[in-house]
Amino acid sequence: MLEEYLIGNCSPTLASLKTANLFSMPYESEEELLSQIAYWNEEMKEKGISVVLLRKHDTKALVYVCRKARLEENLKKPGVAEFLLGYGYQTTEVETALSHLKERLAGQDGFPHEIGIFLDYPLGDVIGFIENAGHNFKCSGCWKVYCNECEAVKLFARYKKCRDVYLRLWHQGRSVLQLTVAA
Repeated sequence: MLEEYLIGNCSPTLASLKTANLFSMPYESEEELLSQIAYWNEEMKEKGISVVLLRKHDTKALVYVCRKARLEENLKKPGVAEFLLGYGYQTTEVETALSHLKERLAGQDGFPHEIGIFLDYPLGDVIGFIENAGHNFKCSGCWKVYCNECEAVKLFARYKKCRDVYLRLWHQGRSVLQLTVAA
């Protein structure tokens, strides 16, 4: 079951076009959910992919799929550490930052706005979303764009094409591992 979610929601990350993706999926058994996550972490570790359970409710799990090496680079970009400090992140070390993100997610029903940083959204767009309360954006796709509209539109098209190609190939019999680009 998790395999279909990986292809349908995380193709840009599997193709190494994007640092991370996030999706919500139903589950019936916590034991089965944890077993699937452990399985995919083992399978994907040589490819540089990590599958992280960020939050779970009774029947739904929020799963984060990322390339931690790229996330580490993103967290070191200019302005990111200072921005995250305002939300209680004491460090941009990947594991510690992800732990703090999990804590923030556990404390609310929605999403803390800084999650965009973890999803490879430009800092200017994350700040623009917060300052404008989600309004006044230039365009919308994978996220709401406040800064570089032209670049974002091209990126959204690349992500969509990647997803379409990956879904087609997966339906033709290619496995998630075959479709995942090594780090």
